[in-house]
Amino acid sequence: MKYFKYHAIGNDYIVINPKDVSKSFTTEQIQTICNRNFGIGSDGILYGPLTSEKGQFLLKIYNPDGSEAEKSGNGLRIFSRYLWDTKLVKEEQFIIETLGGLVKSSVLENGKTVRVEMGKVSFDSDKIPVTGEPREVISENITVDNKTFTFCAATIGNPHCVIPLPEITPELAKKYGYLIENHKYFPNRINVQFMKVLDRENIQLEIWERGAGYTLASGSSSSAAAAVAHRLDLCDRSITVHMPGGNILIEISEDFSIQMTGSVTKVAEGIMSEEMFIS
Repeated sequence: MKYFKYHAIGNDYIVINPKDVSKSFTTEQIQTICNRNFGIGSDGILYGPLTSEKGQFLLKIYNPDGSEAEKSGNGLRIFSRYLWDTKLVKEEQFIIETLGGLVKSSVLENGKTVRVEMGKVSFDSDKIPVTGEPREVISENITVDNKTFTFCAATIGNPHCVIPLPEITPELAKKYGYLIENHKYFPNRINVQFMKVLDRENIQLEIWERGAGYTLASGSSSSAAAAVAHRLDLCDRSITVHMPGGNILIEISEDFSIQMTGSVTKVAEGIMSEEMFIS
């Protein structure tokens, strides 16, 4: 199978075109491909382009544990760069369909930078989802391992739990991320962002990604966290999100629609060996 590998500020994905595959992947095969010791290694697989009834391309996104993700901001930027590199698109703006909705992508600087209109953020408990009565999930408490955090929940096609704190560390995300991801409040599990507000135009994140674990960067996490920072009146509408892998610019409209701009870097292309799947 032919594959392409890219990273978006340290968040790496493998792109596989369905035309290069004789049959669909099993969960075990996805886990092997994403494994950094026994496979190629990545934060997920972008499987496309597939035929879309609503956009120009349909994209399926798989987490390293084999589950399917609704949306990935970094994944969408990477997939856009792949479409551009392989000349599957010639125009600089196009529509991609995901499980989490349609997005409009714009390729800039010959693919090195990609802007994605991510859709609208909602804090509605039924849409995220979060258990309990219908409400906006703003500044509620959650307790894990005898530690109580104040959080806001949001969706931008996939679910997010944003926890504002005065100080954040990778160790904090690794210790509590999995417990929050799988908390009973979140029936579909959830992505977790530990957020430090630096000033009105800058926030810092440490991220635990649902189905992937600790990650260096995330576009959808950046979108949700920036929206929460603005919703809490801690930041303005244009926010630079600082993560261990690098920075993303998030711009928020009055209705909480999100425009995300960030870099994409090509890493490799090659051929997978069938031997990788033989235990």
